[in-house]
Amino acid sequence: MELQDILRVAGIGLVIAFLHLFFEQTGKKEFSFFLFFIAYLYITAEMLRFLRLFFNEIIAFFQWLAA
Repeated sequence: MELQDILRVAGIGLVIAFLHLFFEQTGKKEFSFFLFFIAYLYITAEMLRFLRLFFNEIIAFFQWLAA
């Protein structure tokens, strides 16, 4: 499941990068900035979710050690 999430984030990152380049070349820098900002917020939310999953795994490991 996590591999699919990582691949989804990478795919979205590539699409955003190509759109960013396209809008920079066409002169729509404002739209390019907002696209980048929204993508940054999305990636930040995904990374926070990944960190939560990571720390849940660490907590489960330490609980297993304590048992």
